[in-house]
Amino acid sequence: MTAKRAIITGVGRCLPDYILTNKELENYVETDDEWIRTRTGISERRILKDPKKGTSYLGEKAALEALEDADVQASEIDAIIVATVTPDYLFPATAALIQKRIGAKKAFGFDLSAACSGFLYALSTGGNMIESGRANKVLVIGADKMSSIVDFTDRTTCILFGDAGGAVVLEAGDEGGIIDYVHHTEGDEDCMLYQPAGGSLNPASEETVKNKMHFIRQDGKSVFKKATEGMADVSLEIMERNNLSADDVAWLVPHQANLRIIDATARRMGLDKEKVMINISHYGNTTAATIPLCLYDWKDKLNKGDNLVLSAFGGGLTWGAIYLKWTK
Repeated sequence: MTAKRAIITGVGRCLPDYILTNKELENYVETDDEWIRTRTGISERRILKDPKKGTSYLGEKAALEALEDADVQASEIDAIIVATVTPDYLFPATAALIQKRIGAKKAFGFDLSAACSGFLYALSTGGNMIESGRANKVLVIGADKMSSIVDFTDRTTCILFGDAGGAVVLEAGDEGGIIDYVHHTEGDEDCMLYQPAGGSLNPASEETVKNKMHFIRQDGKSVFKKATEGMADVSLEIMERNNLSADDVAWLVPHQANLRIIDATARRMGLDKEKVMINISHYGNTTAATIPLCLYDWKDKLNKGDNLVLSAFGGGLTWGAIYLKWTK
C-alpha cells in the first residue's frame, strides 16, 4: 500500500484592522521609525484592539478562510491543532473554542506551545497524523494576540510584535506535501525569552501584576545570536538531509522575527533574496502566525512541485525546518 503524504490544500489568514505604525510607537517609547526599520525591518504591525476578542477569534477567522480555500467542510475535519503562546485561557484549549465555533463536530483539538516555532511543530504533528492513517483532514492554526502580553513601555519588545492568525488544511495525498522535518529544543534555563508569571511557578498576584511579570521579556542580543545561528543551521540541515541545492529550492518561508535573521538564513542556504518570502515590514513578528501568513501572501506565486523550506526559531528555546513540496 502506498504511504500517504500530508499535503496543504487550503490557506487562510486573519489580520486585525488596526495598524500600529512605527511613528505611533514614538508616543510610547524612546524610538523612531528609522531606528526600528534599520534594526528589525518592521514598519507597522496589526493590533487586535477589541478587548472582548482573543486568539480564538484570530484562529477562527483564519480557519474558516482556509476551509473555504480547500473546499472542505468543517464537519470533515478530524483534528484541530492550534499553535499559540497567547491562548484565550490556560484551559479550555483555544482549539476547543474554535472547534465549537466553526462546527467541526467530529474533530478533537488541542493547543501546542512552542512559541515562534509553534506552527512548524503543529504542521509536522498534523502531518504525522495523516501519514499514520489516523486522520484524513487536519486543520493547523498558528495564532497569537501578542499585544496582550507586550509591555508598550518596553522598547526591546513592543516594537517587534503584532497580532494575527494563519491556518492551513492538511489532507491525505499520494505525493508531494511534507517530505521531511527537523526540530530542535534547548531548555532556556537562562530565561532569555519568556513570560515570568501566569504559570504554576509564579501564579498571578498583586506583586506579579505590579512588577509587570505577565509581559514578555527577552535578552535581545542573546536571542538574536541564537536565532541567527539556529535558523541558518537547521535550514541548511534540512537541505543536506534531502540533497537539495540552492537551485532546487523555490522558496524559503522563514519566521518573520527580524530581517537580519532572515537575510543570514538565506545567505547560509545560498539563496537569492528573490526566493525568500518577506512580509515582516507590514505585520511584525506575529509569533505562530508568521509562516502561514507568508504562505497566504505568496499563494498565487506558488507552483505545483515547488520545493519550499519552512524555517523558524522561537522561545523554549525551539527551532526547526520543514521540507515541503507544494501540491496545490
